[in-house]
Amino acid sequence: MIEVSGLTVRFGGVTSLDDMSLTFEQGTCGLIGPNGAGKTTFFNVLSGFVRPAAGSVRAFGVDLLSMAHFRRARWGLRRTFQTDQAIEELSVFDNVAMVHEHSRHPGSRRGDVLDAIAFAGLDADPEARVRTLGAGQRRLVEVARAVVGRPRVVLLDEPAAGLPDEETSHLAEVIRRIPEHTGALTILVDHDMSLVSACCTTTAVLDFGKLIASGPTAAVLRDDAVIRAYLGVA
Repeated sequence: MIEVSGLTVRFGGVTSLDDMSLTFEQGTCGLIGPNGAGKTTFFNVLSGFVRPAAGSVRAFGVDLLSMAHFRRARWGLRRTFQTDQAIEELSVFDNVAMVHEHSRHPGSRRGDVLDAIAFAGLDADPEARVRTLGAGQRRLVEVARAVVGRPRVVLLDEPAAGLPDEETSHLAEVIRRIPEHTGALTILVDHDMSLVSACCTTTAVLDFGKLIASGPTAAVLRDDAVIRAYLGVA
């Protein structure tokens, strides 16, 4: 469980997160909103890249904000980014193994890495260099990096952006299975509402930094305030 209370982030005169209070339960949770709503800022706060002006975040009873950013990775916080972070000249195996180095999971390094690659459904040779892979395969490398070594929290920032429907469907199946496979609480940010609906039991919505809705995904997507935020309905 992640408990967010009064979280506020300001960049000069812009309030990117405005007194956000929310609880993310175990499983896969959605976090959606229009561009500029504060979703990636929230991930950056959890990751330690941004220091909030106010508020607290407790993850499984731990004060996350008091922890140095590099210790959060060791503790079990993982994330993907909107752009690929894998090193192109390294192999798939080595890219995933680099993340495993920050894991406290006592299992075999090689076994854990190959398990993560297989879990992501990546059909490429583990020894293939990342630069030889297509866009969809690269996204799966990012997922494998996020799940290796049994993380506690997995943050997925627009993992399906630009992917065709077939690859998005495969990705949805992988995301749905992350909590069961790793035990990690998973938060998905994406603009593809079909992906969010397929993966997330609950969803929260930000608009201009404010939380405007949260609850079961189907009900949230029917909420009038959410529809107005996305469509600009008067």
